[in-house]
Amino acid sequence: MAKITYIEHNGTKHDVEVRNGLTVMEGARDNNIPGIEADCGGACACSTCHVYVDPAWVEKLPAKDDMEEDMLDFAYQPDPARSRLTCQLKVSDAIDGLVVHMPEKQI
Repeated sequence: MAKITYIEHNGTKHDVEVRNGLTVMEGARDNNIPGIEADCGGACACSTCHVYVDPAWVEKLPAKDDMEEDMLDFAYQPDPARSRLTCQLKVSDAIDGLVVHMPEKQI
């Protein structure tokens, strides 16, 4: 289990425990966290699970693959350094304490 902190655009914070092996998107979905829509169900075929990773975590996460980079082009106000798709972030002990910030909206 890893503790993930999801922060809505309005500042509302949600601290949840997410089981290892799930994705950060599935953790949000399973805990009814608003702001992550995940329209494609985690297939990396949309950008509706877009978040901004807290700066302290950017270098600690695995690099984006080409497919994630391509999908982020469709996200709302992507940040080249901090934007990630939560469907592509696998939960493990290595990301215990991860903090992600939701954008104003998903498109």
